[in-house]
Amino acid sequence: MNMATSVSNTGERRSQQNTRPACNTTSFQKKSRSKLVSIPGTRPSVQNGQLIVSTGVTSLDYVIGGGLAVGTLLLVEEDKYDSYSRMLLKYFLAEGVVCGHHVFLGSARDPPEEIMQDLPAPILDDIASDAVNMGQVTACDSEDQGSMKIAWRYQNLPKVQTALASSSRFGHYYDASKTMARELREAVKCSTFFLPHELPAQTHAEPSPISEAYRLLLHSIQELIQREGFDGTAPQQKSRNILRIGLHSLGSPLWADDICCEEKPTQASSLTSFLYGLRALLRSSLCTCMVTVPSHLIQNRAIMDRVTRLCDTAIALESFRGSERETNPLYKDYHGLLHVKQTPHLNCLVCEAPDTKDLAFKLKRKQFSIERLHLPPDLSDTVSRLSKADVAESARLLSSACGGLATSNKHLDF
Repeated sequence: MNMATSVSNTGERRSQQNTRPACNTTSFQKKSRSKLVSIPGTRPSVQNGQLIVSTGVTSLDYVIGGGLAVGTLLLVEEDKYDSYSRMLLKYFLAEGVVCGHHVFLGSARDPPEEIMQDLPAPILDDIASDAVNMGQVTACDSEDQGSMKIAWRYQNLPKVQTALASSSRFGHYYDASKTMARELREAVKCSTFFLPHELPAQTHAEPSPISEAYRLLLHSIQELIQREGFDGTAPQQKSRNILRIGLHSLGSPLWADDICCEEKPTQASSLTSFLYGLRALLRSSLCTCMVTVPSHLIQNRAIMDRVTRLCDTAIALESFRGSERETNPLYKDYHGLLHVKQTPHLNCLVCEAPDTKDLAFKLKRKQFSIERLHLPPDLSDTVSRLSKADVAESARLLSSACGGLATSNKHLDF
């Protein structure tokens, strides 16, 4: 009887072991990595892990820390003739079109449709031809590898395309001598705000810290964010997108703002109140914004300082056009200077600062680029060239003794 009971218990244990789910032989479990938000035209920053987008100018992305973080505000202080700052805004919008982002453009001077028609044409890589060329290179003999490497470098040069073959890459190049095709612009969603069409004939006389023009603009942006679900209120979709906001020449008299007209304006806090509300919208949504401001026209510098502090990243463009530096041979290779006034503190204690503060920009026939300012040895703008006798005397003093002090009052060129 006991033997039968033990046999039955043994059979039950075996059946339980067979039905028991298989478990790992070790207690260590492999943790799955959290999936990042996969949005075309974005990538996490290597400095702080923040999701960033390209400004459309790869050299500017490098200067501000790799790109423009999502949820932040970029301030561009315009040059005197608003030519290069307007070009930066076009690059910013063109990058959004190429990446398939939703674009919002607000303007008070030129119709947004005209600005969108002047976007630079993208220079995209031909991925299909690259794959074919790669197959041809791998099939070649080993003795021809040296010669094929040189040809391969030239074959990989960017080519102009009509299809967005390389829309997944971060940062694109553009041809400023050509305009973007109409099919590319119409392939993405674009919302516009033109103040003369949006401003009502009769404005409300109620006192408000923000002007009617800025109030309508802020309301239009907020409505677009809520309607398209950029604030996360919409149901989760398989594909999420970024809203790029471009605002042209805020603070100018065309926006019914008098900070450029008087030293003590009546609406001194109107622009700052608008930027405060705009920054709050950006922080809680998948949006990024570029704002251009004519800082050279604002007489009260305290207002401009508050505007700069309300923005996350601030750069200033100083053009040589119309100044003495335009004809100075020292700056013949550049069209202006770029000043980085502020960089954001995102998920870190120290902000990402550029390697050098001496930055200059130039607009070639096809490309806008930012480079380090390299000047010749003679840094003086006022000292004229020396005569041959003075040069000979200076050379004699230098060669007389190593480290000797030259007491002659001569200007030396090193």
